[in-house]
Amino acid sequence: MDLKITTLAGKEAGKVELSEEIFGLDPREDVLQRVVRWQLAKKQQGTHKAKGRAEIARTGAKMYKQKGTGRARHHSARAPQFRGGGKAHGPVVRSHEHDLPKKVRALGLKHALSAKAKASNLIIVDELTLAEGKTKALLANFATLGLTNALVIGGAELDVNFKRAATNIPNIDVLPIQGINVYDILRRGTLVLSKAAVEALEERFK
Repeated sequence: MDLKITTLAGKEAGKVELSEEIFGLDPREDVLQRVVRWQLAKKQQGTHKAKGRAEIARTGAKMYKQKGTGRARHHSARAPQFRGGGKAHGPVVRSHEHDLPKKVRALGLKHALSAKAKASNLIIVDELTLAEGKTKALLANFATLGLTNALVIGGAELDVNFKRAATNIPNIDVLPIQGINVYDILRRGTLVLSKAAVEALEERFK
């Protein structure tokens, strides 16, 4: 499949042939869902914690005598039913991470790229470079390209001026090719790839 290459200024800069095995698949929602769920599970800190009755600093003495009071039988004030007692079956520190085969992860990335290509939300830019790190200049370029909500993927190293200018723009994410992932692709409306990023992706999946 052929796609035209544009400059940041919105001018044509030739064409590029995209691999059908990467950008021409029929997207499967089940594969994308599995990869997104795996990514979000890895991001969870899992530091939530509530104290159980064994961890409460409170007297262990029997609250009152067993019989003769007309009240229910109780022992420790650390029990969950009392104010200030331990939490019954509360959250504990744990990892939410689960396994996902490498082949499924790779397939998920291909399907995410194919989904953007199929929806015509894929733009190829020749170079992601700016003479100055000015946000105003980059906003004008993005307006020409019609970008308001986008993920921009550059080569192995991002241009310092471009990265600096894009930092202040809301709903615009900029990542090097090493950081490309399914979740960030799907959460933004448009995917912008540099020529270097396309070459790196084809080399990766060759």
